[in-house]
Amino acid sequence: MSVVVAADEPHGSRLVSLLGGVGVEIELLVRPSELVGATTNPNHRAREALREADTIVLHATRTLLVADVVALCDRSGTRIVALADRSAERRAAIAFGVADPLPLDAGATEIADAISAHEIGSAGREETRGSVTVVWGPHGAPGRTTVALALAAAAAATGKRVALVDADTHAPSIAQRLALSEEAPGFPIACRQTDYGILDGAELTRLSVPVEIGAHLMEVLAGINRPSRWPELTAPRVQGALDTARGWADHVIVDVAAPLDTDEVVSSDVDGPRRNQAALAAISEADALVTLGSADPVGVARLVRGLARIDEIAPRARRILAVNRMRTGPLGLDAEGQITRALEQFADVKKCWFLPDDPRAADRALLGSQPILPRRRAPFAHAIARLAATL
Repeated sequence: MSVVVAADEPHGSRLVSLLGGVGVEIELLVRPSELVGATTNPNHRAREALREADTIVLHATRTLLVADVVALCDRSGTRIVALADRSAERRAAIAFGVADPLPLDAGATEIADAISAHEIGSAGREETRGSVTVVWGPHGAPGRTTVALALAAAAAATGKRVALVDADTHAPSIAQRLALSEEAPGFPIACRQTDYGILDGAELTRLSVPVEIGAHLMEVLAGINRPSRWPELTAPRVQGALDTARGWADHVIVDVAAPLDTDEVVSSDVDGPRRNQAALAAISEADALVTLGSADPVGVARLVRGLARIDEIAPRARRILAVNRMRTGPLGLDAEGQITRALEQFADVKKCWFLPDDPRAADRALLGSQPILPRRRAPFAHAIARLAATL
């Protein structure tokens, strides 16, 4: 049985030496860039080697394990044995239908056993379905994007695969908040691909941008990069993309715009797109809904009015009510008690999460183009971590 090894140094030479020591014939050692280049060059030496090899042992990095490389191996009849040194690489390999990867430091016997296995693939692995959590709040900037970012980061820090989706059709800002390129927004492309039935976990991995949260990664699907692109996010597309994302990530956190009106456009074309359709579709698709208000009399009144509309859109979604920027200034003494009594009286709400006002942490996150992360004396981050644990 002949084998091709694809990995950067020093892993490539180490793997060749390991496998050679247990009698595995190595056809070729290629760099990842060479293997990716072979997908477009029919005369590339790596392409010729794949035709002769039975198996390829590759390091499952995001730059190497891409759709073109997997397709090339399929056409050559070459089985893939993936090696991964982090959980994000393992999840990306599984998204492509590759067998559960071995550790990058696996021993020679373990890798040789995987090479000689009769069935290498994802058959028999149960498909898991993640949850969709939508963060919504009324007009007045209660901190929807800040909370969505922090929730996603807190969930990712636990080791789960988390996707952060920007479905805001009025003022998308996640790409700017994380200093990501706005040239190729991921979520609009994912939505368009639902029209052709080609959106799957592997494609979502390609479209997303990984953002490091400590030792873990958060997958980010950025939103529209120009306001005029809002018609791309139609209700069926958004629902289809989020449904696909359930099988791709453990937690899908969605940031949406504030308006929930259905009559924002006067038109005789009743089937035409509406700018608020993305928010309405995401909320109707949600398993959990974080409804967010600001801790002042105007913010609480807007939240109460919005909750009535939310009940119409998503009556079965689990409701998580939160009040952001909690402080005593606008409300006086016993601010939490006042808000609790108001919500009980006017919205029949018994449980509310209070997120403290933490301007220093918010400024630090903006300056560093990152979510608000747990630190010493960071009350907002600790409150978000407790909230994320309930997801």
